[in-house]
Amino acid sequence: METIKKIFETKNGPVEGIQVKWEGFNILLAAGKKGFLGCPVFDMDAIDRYNTAAAIVESSPDNPIGTLERFPNRKIMKANKKAGELGIVVGMDVQKAFELIA
Repeated sequence: METIKKIFETKNGPVEGIQVKWEGFNILLAAGKKGFLGCPVFDMDAIDRYNTAAAIVESSPDNPIGTLERFPNRKIMKANKKAGELGIVVGMDVQKAFELIA
């Protein structure tokens, strides 16, 4: 297992990305002060119980995010109510969502 970190600078401040990498599988997350964006492995119903802004980034076995470098080039595929209050919507570029969670 390997853990990789990356800071994404936005006009509203930094967002910290983390990747936990196993052979053939990755978990990716990018967190700011106001919420986080994650790969589809995260359970949105569980996150909602903590009243936290969160959105899921597009990824699939056929087209995985794969690396933190690819993370900003994706789109939001699901956003909870708290993320919506920040302005995060389905179809939004992740780079724009980074600005909203920073």
